[in-house]
Amino acid sequence: MKKDIALCRQLLPLLKLYPWAIPVIVVLGMLGSIFEGLGISLFVPVLQGLMQDSAATPGGSALIQWIFQLVDDISPQDRLWMLPALILLCILVKNLLSYTNGVLSAWLKCRVSHQLRSRVFHQLLTVSHSYLGTQDSGKLMNTLGGETWRTGEAIATLISLITTFCTTVVYTAILLLISPKLAVLIGVVMGTISLAIRRVTRRIDHLGKRVVESNANLGLRMYEGLVGMKTIRAFGQEPYEQQQFDRSSQQVQRSLLHLDMLSTTVSPLYEVFSALLVLTILVIAVQNDRTVLPTLLTFLFMLYRLQPQMQLFDSYRTKLQSLAGSVEDVLGFLDCQDKTYIHSGTQPFHALQQSIDLKSVSFHYADDQDPALDQVSLTIPAGKITALVGPSGAGKSTLIHLVCRFYDPSKGEVQVDGRSLPSLDLVQWRQHIAIVSQDIHVFNTTIAGNIAYGQMEASRDDIIAAAQQAHIHDFIQTLPQGYDTSVGDRGTRLSGGQRQRLALARAIVRNPDILILDEATNALDSISEHLIQEALDLFSRDRTVIVIAHRLSTVYSADQIVVLHQGQVVEQGNVQQLLQQNGLFSQMYQLQTVTPDHLTSNSSLV
Repeated sequence: MKKDIALCRQLLPLLKLYPWAIPVIVVLGMLGSIFEGLGISLFVPVLQGLMQDSAATPGGSALIQWIFQLVDDISPQDRLWMLPALILLCILVKNLLSYTNGVLSAWLKCRVSHQLRSRVFHQLLTVSHSYLGTQDSGKLMNTLGGETWRTGEAIATLISLITTFCTTVVYTAILLLISPKLAVLIGVVMGTISLAIRRVTRRIDHLGKRVVESNANLGLRMYEGLVGMKTIRAFGQEPYEQQQFDRSSQQVQRSLLHLDMLSTTVSPLYEVFSALLVLTILVIAVQNDRTVLPTLLTFLFMLYRLQPQMQLFDSYRTKLQSLAGSVEDVLGFLDCQDKTYIHSGTQPFHALQQSIDLKSVSFHYADDQDPALDQVSLTIPAGKITALVGPSGAGKSTLIHLVCRFYDPSKGEVQVDGRSLPSLDLVQWRQHIAIVSQDIHVFNTTIAGNIAYGQMEASRDDIIAAAQQAHIHDFIQTLPQGYDTSVGDRGTRLSGGQRQRLALARAIVRNPDILILDEATNALDSISEHLIQEALDLFSRDRTVIVIAHRLSTVYSADQIVVLHQGQVVEQGNVQQLLQQNGLFSQMYQLQTVTPDHLTSNSSLV
């Protein structure tokens, strides 16, 4: 019971998005039950008239007496058609109220489920990269695509549970009015049956959590199988991946089977016990006094209508328990207390005027790891080209992440024109930045849509001009649908070089103040690289450019080169100055200019 109450408390705040809906649903449900109860009660005078003198009024409860007083003014001949007509009217009103209630419940479920999914996606968009980096992509996909639906189902189940409870209360009240002693006896028996069913299904909460874990594992296998398909085939690991997928799928199958086996025990147990109860009451009552048969039949008919509600109540409660794991998964993800966020500042940002300054900046991706950046102090002047070079893992990409404010420093501060970066409006800051990364993401939309993602207000002419500058326009013209050609999932219909040119066009159409190039030409052949480099040289004029490069031929024109090693700035200057220092940059330069025989033995330094 405590678990049921705790789960309801978790879900009720979601229903508060529409505070008027639950009272309306409850009122409609109770009114429908009252009209149904009234219709059933009218069977007493009908049966009484068929079995004995219609003028005789049997003894009994106040409800029975009131029913007979209600129809007392109706002549015996008219009762034969008026009472059935009243019963039919009560049934029609009851079903009209039930239909309205069902439509309102469905609307509420859909609206709340939409709000829930939207909040989960918003959480994904706003939570920090440091948190996302600790989560499995498959689990996040399962939370967004699977568990949100199951939580929406839990919301619908809770609504049905509330409605069923109200209906049960009305039916129970009518039974008490017909025969208080018999109603109390039946209540004790039905309560015992309900407790027995709860004991049988007590493991359903644990099984529900196991289903969530199994689904998350299966989602991870699906995600890795799709994004890593080329690697799987290149290494001939199809049998291994099939085996892993089948194992995860079988875990889901077993968990769901055990869950369904427990859930489906509610209906047969209730039906058997309820039938036994009704038949026992009927046999005992008929043997003792046949004159109460009309009242007894009406009581049993009402009890017969109550039993499915009791069964539904326990079924909904059991189903809600089975969905508890999904609810905890989704609401746990929405909980803000255990997550970090990159909060926007309030100061407006219009353009970079002076410089970006890193002052004694250190950053750890995790507390138990070595710092990715360690006490880095650096000035990136506005309108100049700054190149970042160094071995893999030196901290180049981390520095870019801090400039874009994907993360905040663990220590130290990043300043923009003398103002703290966290104090600036985050959206305005990022609107002035364009990134062309070696990890290119192409959306599953048209070529024009992918280019315009850099500037949603871009016109068709702007898109074409950006594509021409990125030297991809001629290729686009050869496609059957031109700029309206779909590129497929993650741009699979494009080559690596074409995807990189598309990313360049996306950055060009953005017309940014700050351009970040992370190996922007690494997937191009030498001729294309030369053309793109010319375009970048033209596009980079009067902009602040930050270049990450492993090939030193791409950084010769940089105004300053910053050499990073093990998270620290070890050298800084232009090409001539760094070569004269005979340090790490000079070693890298020599490795990239020596013959292949020497390059093989020393490649680990780059």
